[in-house]
Amino acid sequence: MGHWWYRNIVEPGKLPLLLALVSFVLSFLVTRVITRLIRAGRGPFKNVTPGGMHVHHVVPGVVLVIVGGFGAVGSGAHSFGSGLSAVIFGLGAGLVLDEFALILHLDDVYWSEQGRKSVEIVVLTAALVALVLAGFLPFGVNDLDPDERSNRGIVAMNTATNFFLALVALWKGKARTALLGILVPFVALIGAIRLARPGSPYAKRFYAKRPRARAKAKLRAFHHDRRWAAPRRKFENFIGGTPDPLHVSAGKTKPPAH
Repeated sequence: MGHWWYRNIVEPGKLPLLLALVSFVLSFLVTRVITRLIRAGRGPFKNVTPGGMHVHHVVPGVVLVIVGGFGAVGSGAHSFGSGLSAVIFGLGAGLVLDEFALILHLDDVYWSEQGRKSVEIVVLTAALVALVLAGFLPFGVNDLDPDERSNRGIVAMNTATNFFLALVALWKGKARTALLGILVPFVALIGAIRLARPGSPYAKRFYAKRPRARAKAKLRAFHHDRRWAAPRRKFENFIGGTPDPLHVSAGKTKPPAH
């Protein structure tokens, strides 16, 4: 285990990336727990409202990202400073992306349906960073023997192929399949070869003059959504909290953000 750790994490300089990923995930999870406690009126946590103005946690998140980012640039790859900067950056990134939907919509949609985008972008970011971290690529690893080089080359080629298939699935309007396909082999292949979802760029390009394909794609999308909508909603509610049905994002009265 120690040899593997050194060869694949320490020697290639991936330790800061690992620290950033762990702090990023923990930052998001802790933030979600605290905001849900504030929303439920439990615990000692309260909204930060100096002078009556609500300060969203994206604000300290941006500060931490800046400090961690510049600290990482100014530190050596294997220094203590790079590890500390990675932790600070990960903490800030977790706070920022937890309110990604607020930045996207320029509105307080944290507990609305639109707020689910924050959860999705956090999962996507964590998955992509984990993919880079877990990729047994020979970059930065010294003295590879022929077998190690061959094995790592095969993994790199398979990863690139799988990523290409995930892009095709995304082109077909299957964002969640593409995300899962990056991590799980063959899932991206299934998403790439099956019918595109209605309204996707692929469907607009290739189904415009194929009414049968359009009708079949709509029927398949209907059955798929009916089958998986409830489990997906339960998972998203478990991670990010249940959206508030009374939230209106058009400037009308809303409940407190957290």
